[in-house]
Amino acid sequence: MRRRQPPVAWLFTDPRTDAGLFTAVERLPRGSGIVLRHHELPKAERAALAQRLARAARRRGLLLVDEQDPRIAKAHGRAELVAARRRGAALVFVSPVFASQSHPGARSLGVVRFGLLVRGAGVPVAALGGMTATRFRRLRALGASAWGGIDAWA
Repeated sequence: MRRRQPPVAWLFTDPRTDAGLFTAVERLPRGSGIVLRHHELPKAERAALAQRLARAARRRGLLLVDEQDPRIAKAHGRAELVAARRRGAALVFVSPVFASQSHPGARSLGVVRFGLLVRGAGVPVAALGGMTATRFRRLRALGASAWGGIDAWA
C-alpha cells in the first residue's frame, strides 16, 4: 500500500470461501483491496495463492496486501487503535462491528460503540465484521473511511 488514499472496499481471503475466492475477486469494484490471510497454508501453497491473487489484482486494478503488512492493522479496542496509529499504520480495521460468520459468538461493537471508538482516531479506519456496502454507508458518517468483508463478496 503506497502512501495514497487506501481503498474503500476490501476482501479478506478466508479458507471457508476458497471455492469462490476468485469469483469474489471479480466482484470487487476497481480500486478495491484484497488482504491475503491464509496463514494456515504451507509456505509454498500460500506463495502460489499469493501469485495467483497478484495476477488477478493487477488485471482488475486492485491492491493486494499481506495481513502481516505493517501499513495495515487490526484493532478491537482503543489501545490497539492508538498503538496502530503510533506505528504509522495507513489503515486500521476495527472489528467486529457486527456479528460475523468468521467469528461466531464474538461480541460485536455495534454502531454506537464503533462510532465512539473511532472518533478522533487520527488514522483512516475500516469497519470489519459482518459488513456490507449498506452497513458501510451507515458507518461512514461515524468515521469509517473503508470497510472489509469475506462473505459480502462471496
